[in-house]
Amino acid sequence: MKIAVTCENHQVFQHFGHTPEFAVFEVENQKIISEKILSSGDSGHGALANILALEQVDLLICGGIGGGAINALANAGIQVIGGAEGDVKAVVEAFAAGNLSVRENFHCNHHHHDADHTCGDHGCGSGNCHH
Repeated sequence: MKIAVTCENHQVFQHFGHTPEFAVFEVENQKIISEKILSSGDSGHGALANILALEQVDLLICGGIGGGAINALANAGIQVIGGAEGDVKAVVEAFAAGNLSVRENFHCNHHHHDADHTCGDHGCGSGNCHH
């Protein structure tokens, strides 16, 4: 199984649409067998889904994500787990072991074109927001 995690400085990035990169892990028999960093470039939500589809990712783990992005990923055959936080490798290890803990309220229900926007402003998926 190939798992991508939104990533910045080895931490789960909290807004899918603005993630600078993805940490991509291959997991077999509940163990990580490979890992790499994949740049997101200057892509928007739909293009990010394409990047992950081209990488043949099966699952995305992220902090916050909106419904449109979830739909784009679903159309590409990629499952989504939102509400994660912490070190990306630790998150994937927890998922592989079957004990990943996530926040329930991780959906971003707004759309901004403001370059300075962070989801933490609205509490919809920030690593500083614990529900």
